[in-house]
Amino acid sequence: MKNLVVTAVVLFASLTAFAQKPSPSLLSPTNHTLVLIDHESQMAFATQSIAIDQLRNNTGLVAGASKIFSVPTVVTTVAEKSFSGPVFAEIEEFYPQATSNYIDRTTMNTWEDANAYKAITGKGKKRLVLAGLWTSVCIVGPALSAINDGYEVYVITDACGDVSKEAHDMAVTRMVQAGAKPMTSLQYLLELQRDWARQETYKTVTDLVKKYGGAYGVGVQYAHDMLKH
Repeated sequence: MKNLVVTAVVLFASLTAFAQKPSPSLLSPTNHTLVLIDHESQMAFATQSIAIDQLRNNTGLVAGASKIFSVPTVVTTVAEKSFSGPVFAEIEEFYPQATSNYIDRTTMNTWEDANAYKAITGKGKKRLVLAGLWTSVCIVGPALSAINDGYEVYVITDACGDVSKEAHDMAVTRMVQAGAKPMTSLQYLLELQRDWARQETYKTVTDLVKKYGGAYGVGVQYAHDMLKH
């Protein structure tokens, strides 16, 4: 009987420990590189799959999240000075160009640019998270290329956009069929925070949500001001 009790206790402890172990497929601040691709003026002008204010807010959530959690991050542009123009202010806020060494390219596929490829792969992470404009060109290219090279790829779909909803949707479908994992900007932020008891990032995360989180951000502000949470 005693042995049965001991066995039951050990089994219960094992099950409890197992239940508390997060899935290895979840993102953490240290298990991936974020690549922000061509969030630039000219690329935004023709974007129709998402409202530009939503796209900018979502991009702010992603850039802010990566900065708060010190995620290895690469910012790339295409023909910045000759055609596409400056990156969104929401990226510049967290990764000022003067200190962040944006990588400018002529290639549509970031993976085919030697400097960008070196910067991304040089971070040493086999898991990549991508966001940018346009989904069907500048995201599909590196996503499929990285998957082919053995990388695990996540795409933040609402921090991407394209010339039509169909173009965006078909691009996402194509990447998912190849093995990419879709997610959203708020999901990205909350997956990195994971636990509201993590006080070292609680304030900066909720401040970011209040600024760029739309209705959810208004709710957080209400809770802080009215309910003192």
